[in-house]
Amino acid sequence: MVSTGDSALTSFGLDIDPAVDAAVSATLAVVEDALRSNVASADPLVAEAARHLMDAGGKRFRPLILALGAQMGDPARPEIVPAALVVELTHLATLYHDDVMDEATVRRGAPSANARWGNSVAILVGDYLFARAADIAASLGPEAVRLQARTFARLVHGQIAETAGARGSDPIEHYLSVIAEKTASLIATSARFGGLFSGVTPEQVEALTGYGETIGIAFQLSDDLLDIASESVQSGKTPGTDLREGVPTLPVLYALAGDDTDASSIRLRELLASGPLVDDVLHAEALGLLRESAAMKRARETVRTYAEEARARLAPLPEGSPRSAMESLCDFIADRTS
Repeated sequence: MVSTGDSALTSFGLDIDPAVDAAVSATLAVVEDALRSNVASADPLVAEAARHLMDAGGKRFRPLILALGAQMGDPARPEIVPAALVVELTHLATLYHDDVMDEATVRRGAPSANARWGNSVAILVGDYLFARAADIAASLGPEAVRLQARTFARLVHGQIAETAGARGSDPIEHYLSVIAEKTASLIATSARFGGLFSGVTPEQVEALTGYGETIGIAFQLSDDLLDIASESVQSGKTPGTDLREGVPTLPVLYALAGDDTDASSIRLRELLASGPLVDDVLHAEALGLLRESAAMKRARETVRTYAEEARARLAPLPEGSPRSAMESLCDFIADRTS
């Protein structure tokens, strides 16, 4: 979690202009303090439950992207921090709802809100955070309200598509579409808000939006790969959690769609086709095979492709330290699962 004095960008391992890092870090420190005051409630239960996930930490990736985008214009404009609150509160709200739908017991290393207070409270707290985000968006004007509502609609579409499944469509295309709707849409809006409220040109706003969409897909895919590749809790959860729960992430889908005839590939397809791997021995075997598979290599290449596309989207933006920082983030995301 970002707090006063933290470095927002060098914490990602990025070698960037210290002035840009300091400016973005300062913005995120203000956002962090404002988040706490904006989830407050006169009802002690609502206040405690609304703070629950925020206190557990998080990357604050969406405010980070917004603050980076704002560096292309005037990052000191008063709309920047409220806009960052809109995207982060919207994101936090979705996490409460996701955990109910997934019947999750842990989020960010802490008991999930639904595990602690029950599904009804978790759903309602998510609704409360959506309402807080909408209220702040209203203070920014009709365009912010419209963008937040349209982004919310994309989030819901993505969740419905994930819940319904591929239903005869190509599983890989379906998976990438879900990521674009569920994850990348809000990151795209974050970048758009950064450009819009810092006063850059319409062409540059569109460039930032395209960057946010593609870097958002790359970021989510790399998170999914970390769940397989990491030997520790680098991904924020126990390695192989998705595999154990039968969540079909991109490397799994590539492996199932493959037609390699070597013994390892055949065995891996057998294991993955059997559903959730709750048996520790089978889980360990599948995880080991997947880490060394052609499917994992292909998934890494897909992440790099999206990261390079995000870099290309920056072309209309002026060269300089802010653009270099956004380009460095592309490199970080492409390389973090290597």
